[in-house]
Amino acid sequence: MIKCIAIDDEPLALKQIAGYIEKTTSLMLVGSFESALQAIKFVQENHVDLMFVDINMPDLTGLDFVKSLNDPPKVIFTTAYSEYAIEGFRVNAIDYLLKPIGYKDFLLSVDKAKSWFSKNTLNPEQIDAKNDFLFIKSEYKIIRIKIEDIKYIEGMREYVQIHTINNPPVMTLLSMKKIEGFLPGESFMRVHRSFIVNLKQVTTIERNRIVFDDNVYIPVSDQYKEAFRNYIDQYFL
Repeated sequence: MIKCIAIDDEPLALKQIAGYIEKTTSLMLVGSFESALQAIKFVQENHVDLMFVDINMPDLTGLDFVKSLNDPPKVIFTTAYSEYAIEGFRVNAIDYLLKPIGYKDFLLSVDKAKSWFSKNTLNPEQIDAKNDFLFIKSEYKIIRIKIEDIKYIEGMREYVQIHTINNPPVMTLLSMKKIEGFLPGESFMRVHRSFIVNLKQVTTIERNRIVFDDNVYIPVSDQYKEAFRNYIDQYFL
């Protein structure tokens, strides 16, 4: 599944793109922002595969936003002004969508993105299909951890602590963004700046907190609440 964010200073346009992402099964919406300035920190700290970015925004344009990132995700630009198309492709955009955007045109751009990822990257589904485990270096040992046994991962500055079902937590020198990129997106979700949870291990939610059976309470922050709620709504009766 391709992890996406949407950025647009027009609330209706943002809602439309976010809605398109949510109803496309190959995509996962992990964030939506009304300005590029709001999105910068999120992109720096989280694994994002694809961004839908409006070009003509105040304060920081979509083009300048992408150029400012050291290692930017792939991007599909959206705009009401066709003259930006050539400049958009100069920053290696996958595609360019002219507003108003119909779902058919949106899907054509998504197909281009999927083609690029299949040729150039090893996505989480491929990793999961070949390996159901990770090797983690902790102190002077290398520890094998089954992915399905991970309950949650806690970020602790430049370290992460991996909590599993039956074994003690494992601490390793690794960023949250890097480990998130290796986990299968359909099973793991970032719910807080400091927490990634295994969705298959979530059994109880209380007041915007995920409760595990050993009385661990993991907060779902405002930044990630929308994506988590979308996941819950798929199975809510």
